[in-house]
Amino acid sequence: FKENRKDDIWLVDFYAPWCGHCKKLEPVWNEVGMEMKNMGSPVKVGKMDATSFSSIASEFGVRGKKTIKLLKGDLAYNYRGPRTKDDIIEFANRVAGPLIRPLPSQHMFEHVQKRHRVLFVYVGGESPLKEKYIEVASELIVYTYFFSASEDVLPEYVTLPELPAVVVFKDGTYFVYDEYEDGDLSSWINRERFQGYLNVDGFTLYELGDTGKLVAIAVIDDKNSSVEHTRLKSIIQEVARDYRDHFHRDFQFGHMDGNDYINSLLMDDLTIPTIVVLNTSNQQYFLPDRHIENTEDMVQFINDILDGTAEAQGGDGLLQRIKRIIYDAKSTVVSVFKSSPLLGCFLFGLPLGVISIMCYGICTADTDGGVDEHEAAKKENGDRELTDEGSEEEQEEEKNGKYTELSDGELKQKDIVEKKKD
Repeated sequence: FKENRKDDIWLVDFYAPWCGHCKKLEPVWNEVGMEMKNMGSPVKVGKMDATSFSSIASEFGVRGKKTIKLLKGDLAYNYRGPRTKDDIIEFANRVAGPLIRPLPSQHMFEHVQKRHRVLFVYVGGESPLKEKYIEVASELIVYTYFFSASEDVLPEYVTLPELPAVVVFKDGTYFVYDEYEDGDLSSWINRERFQGYLNVDGFTLYELGDTGKLVAIAVIDDKNSSVEHTRLKSIIQEVARDYRDHFHRDFQFGHMDGNDYINSLLMDDLTIPTIVVLNTSNQQYFLPDRHIENTEDMVQFINDILDGTAEAQGGDGLLQRIKRIIYDAKSTVVSVFKSSPLLGCFLFGLPLGVISIMCYGICTADTDGGVDEHEAAKKENGDRELTDEGSEEEQEEEKNGKYTELSDGELKQKDIVEKKKD
């Protein structure tokens, strides 16, 4: 594979046999391989055990054990999209094709515009801007398509201040890149590759982190058609549409269905419907300090965030990290007990029981040992006293012996005196 892989374009799943996510992807991956083969795609589909062939995985920059890469010549492109068959095939076909796809006619332009919600087009001839455009395309082709066209191919409503130009078509209109106002071309394309208003989920929120924008979300229940849910969603949509020129460089707008994901992100229980603004770069968030009644209230809330008067909550400081660890541990325990109480008792009750028995045994052993040592010391001292002084009987016998010896001596002295008298 190492020697011959540059002869073809490869879409490879680097997996680990023990990885649960990898096992879940396996049936989807088999469908990807079959469909790519049936459509006659030049892309070859394969998979490699990254644990058995760790040197090759390291060579391609594989960091995790659930990595999908498209290998094209000397380049390796990471897939970061949803693990669905259609999304993976779309990624493979996009990256395997040319970096810049020409649009030779208005008919072709209209056809492509219907297929893509966001469309980047370079207009003009050879120039330094085109070289930069090609360079950015080689980096960001994993996210979006890049096209080129002449000015007469564009719709009649498009007016360009000058040529060459880079134009993005989205949200029913178009926007022209301005180097002085928009900065680096790569950063501008990375910010503009999303529509102005999105249905945000966990994956989309993760992708929005690369844009550096704050994300203003109406957290609602899509199944709830009450006035309050509909009203907050409409307010966010109006701000995204009518105030694009004011906020599009700093804000992304959208709505999220349900509060489960947002609760885990904020480590708080938000009552829906509500509005929250997220800073995905540092995990801070902003909640309005008053009820959002209309578009003007929402605009004022955004301006308060921009000028620093709105209070930021959360963050990635030490205390927040500790809180995150505690929250994640608590959430894990609760989810296990909710899904399977018996399994929860086994997973958490058994280890706690073993630890409790061990602690009890250690404490008991220390206490008994102290009593035994005390008794042994006491006994040793008693034996020592008996050894040094003898028992009471021995002491009495010794006393009687001394009395006997003294009596015999006195008798002898009396005999001597009597003999002297005689």
